[in-house]
Amino acid sequence: MSRSASFLRVGVAYAAWIAVGAAWLFLGPDTGHLWLDGLIADVLATLVVFVASRLHGNSSFYDAYWSVLPPLLAAYWWFEHAPAATDARFWLLMVVLVVWAVRLTGNWIYAWPGLQHEDFRYAPIKEGAGRFGPLADLFGIHLIPTFQVFLGLVPVYVVTRQGGPLNWLDVVAVAVGLGSVLIETIADLQMHRFARIKQPGQVMDQGLWAWSRHPNYFGEFGFWLALGLFGLAASPSSWVVLIGAAAMLAMFLGVSIPMMEKRSLERRPDYAEVIERVPLFVPRPPRFTLG
Repeated sequence: MSRSASFLRVGVAYAAWIAVGAAWLFLGPDTGHLWLDGLIADVLATLVVFVASRLHGNSSFYDAYWSVLPPLLAAYWWFEHAPAATDARFWLLMVVLVVWAVRLTGNWIYAWPGLQHEDFRYAPIKEGAGRFGPLADLFGIHLIPTFQVFLGLVPVYVVTRQGGPLNWLDVVAVAVGLGSVLIETIADLQMHRFARIKQPGQVMDQGLWAWSRHPNYFGEFGFWLALGLFGLAASPSSWVVLIGAAAMLAMFLGVSIPMMEKRSLERRPDYAEVIERVPLFVPRPPRFTLG
């Protein structure tokens, strides 16, 4: 299947999940809790993506859902917001959120070759579950990430429900959020450039990748932390707003990065030397060894 045909099918599936989610939010029963309405719509939309993934035998149908859903759900919560919400804080948050969403979705569009490709992390999850592969696909690849992203959006919900003037935490949140997106952007551009010129087995250890083996994940965590800081600015006593960022960090350090590390060691023997001198996650000057 051509790349354009692949994007067309993904586009149809995404139009379907947006329609299903909107139908629940605007036509479905009112639960009396905006956060619950959003969660149910999120799960229903994820199920639509899951069906499309199974029909095409490719769970990468879900990949862009990660970045497309958050601005839509944030906009809905704002549309239904309480009068006490602080407009300025929400719009600052939305700037960070939309910049992040456009960057991440754009990077996926640029890099995704089409439906002949599936993220390498998905096959082991499905195959490792044996006959329960479809359930592993539903929960491990679709629903669990959906719940993680929803936890990360809890601060957005808090911002739409809480008032109060702007404060220094809002400034920090904007700086951390935009700075993190900038780190991700630079890391992705450097990796794309390297991918075009690399030799077989060659390891990327230049630019930001000389300071961290996973600068893109570090930037991604920084973005979710920034959302949590916006939540704290709106409600200083609500430390629950940081749970989403903590969940993201746990996923990156406990699942995504170990899988990337294992794959790199298997495909690039020289990667072991990179591990010796380049920090894993938090960027800092690389260690140099003599001899």
